[in-house]
Amino acid sequence: MAEKNQKKAEKAQPKEEKKKAGRPEEKESEVLIRIFGHDLPGSRNIFAGLTYIKGVSWTISNAICVQTKTPRSKRIAELSRQEIEKIESALKNLKLPDFLKNRRSDIESGETTHLYTVDLDFKKEFDIKRLRKIKSYRGARHAVKLPSRGQRTRSHFRHKGSAAVGVKKKAK
Repeated sequence: MAEKNQKKAEKAQPKEEKKKAGRPEEKESEVLIRIFGHDLPGSRNIFAGLTYIKGVSWTISNAICVQTKTPRSKRIAELSRQEIEKIESALKNLKLPDFLKNRRSDIESGETTHLYTVDLDFKKEFDIKRLRKIKSYRGARHAVKLPSRGQRTRSHFRHKGSAAVGVKKKAK
């Protein structure tokens, strides 16, 4: 009888509580470290963790580790405050060859820079708006949400909200 009551009590529990009960304690208390405006999981090593920041690739993450003389296998949670500041300053003053930077020969300033997070999004958005405004081929392709770099369109790029070509629904 007691077993039946226990089973009924388990069934009465909401599903979310059951999931929480089965989780290990470590995952609930995941440490997040804020670097360069991003919350990075403390369980990751620096080399992989820096790639969570938009605009930081594996190559740039490796360059940051080399510049700051931080071991790539060190966990983010193990970083001291000085090491975090050193990494942030290295990201701001990135010393890389121009071919590794993501904003080469900017149209407005002519400089080669490397952008991160929101700045990268804004520049990309403004570039697309400029292409549409001058009515270039690439701008027209962006406006219609088609590929602008020569990819095939016969069998791809139809899933972005457009109906299938050549298929008609029956009138009721």
